[in-house]
Amino acid sequence: MATNVVELRTPQGRESLDLLLEQVTITCTEDIHDAAVNLARIAQERGMQIAVCDDISSKEPMVDADGTILNADIFRWLDDGARWWEDHRLALHSPLPRACRYESEPFWVSRHGFNTRWRNHYLAEIELNDFERRALCKAAIVIPVHLPFGQISASSFISMDKEKEDLSAEFAEYGALFAMVTRCFVAGYVQANRTKRRIPSDCVLSKREVECLRWAAIGKTDKEISMILSRSHATIRYHIHRAGEKLDSVNRAQTIFKAGQLGYLGASD
Repeated sequence: MATNVVELRTPQGRESLDLLLEQVTITCTEDIHDAAVNLARIAQERGMQIAVCDDISSKEPMVDADGTILNADIFRWLDDGARWWEDHRLALHSPLPRACRYESEPFWVSRHGFNTRWRNHYLAEIELNDFERRALCKAAIVIPVHLPFGQISASSFISMDKEKEDLSAEFAEYGALFAMVTRCFVAGYVQANRTKRRIPSDCVLSKREVECLRWAAIGKTDKEISMILSRSHATIRYHIHRAGEKLDSVNRAQTIFKAGQLGYLGASD
């Protein structure tokens, strides 16, 4: 599918942006309910219904401090065929969360293609046949949120007119606003619910450790890395082992994984 490039307008509206962001800010779990109500209202006032997923890899529904399921009781996805939050396969077969793996900026999409702020060839190769059945809508404005440690959030704004396929006007008018309030809400929700540390705090890898791990991440053995960097086999093993100690890893694979989560390894082609 061809990717169309669109331009977002500066958010304007009946309330100031600062006020809207304050209304969806979460600093503790007790803030979640009211922030979700405000997020739903912001969408509804602009003719949209929001669906929020904080982690496309998780099967756990988003809840407030009392266990209320946000997408059911606040965002009102309750009808038969609309309870997307109960289908744990969506992250694998729906084009909406799948696209969020390859794009970090807002976009809108229908069966006719993806519409983004710049061309993204990854999105152009995502199959959109049978879009409505797989995405559970005719069109959506999608807000990806790429969070620390590789977590990806995917949220969608669907028109109250369920038959509407062209969201170009809504995206141009509200896309930037939807992105800002959604990112604020999701980031606060994730932070408020984070109960354990995945990686040691303030972990700093050396230049040589990163260099060794980058080669290891693309499948090079210690011996091959030693030849590439003109260092001894023992030196390479030491650097990778030392990086593992800093990252509190149990093996080489986890060391590479954690270094990638922290952004040390970058994107490799």
